Amino acid sequence: MTAMNNRPQIGNISPLIPAGDDLEKSIKFYEQKLGFTTIHQEGNPTRMAIVKRDNAEIFLVKNDYHDLAKEISLRLQVTGIEELYQELESKGGEMIHPNGKLETKPWGPKEFTVIDLAGVCLTFYEFL
Repeated sequence: MTAMNNRPQIGNISPLIPAGDDLEKSIKFYEQKLGFTTIHQEGNPTRMAIVKRDNAEIFLVKNDYHDLAKEISLRLQVTGIEELYQELESKGGEMIHPNGKLETKPWGPKEFTVIDLAGVCLTFYEFL
């Protein structure tokens, strides 16, 4: 039997998502629009990249199967949701989904939604 203080724990999730057929363009989107930093790239030309911002880490994979990306939706918990929303709006705000503006949802969190270049839905949320 495992002692309570040695109980297995699951940490952060690092999803592997399709980034479309222009991976370089997707990397720039995550860096310039969402404030991520590329911490690893693989292949020549690049076929996979890892981008990270704070504790969020996403594996972007070159993939030209566009319907797959449009079926993926991720939720990213943040601290300072209003400041993040203002930051993204100051970078043009075009990545914020028209139906995903910052608002408090009936189930509790304040959240907004971004659609990346491949069509992946990223919902940023905070419980206030």
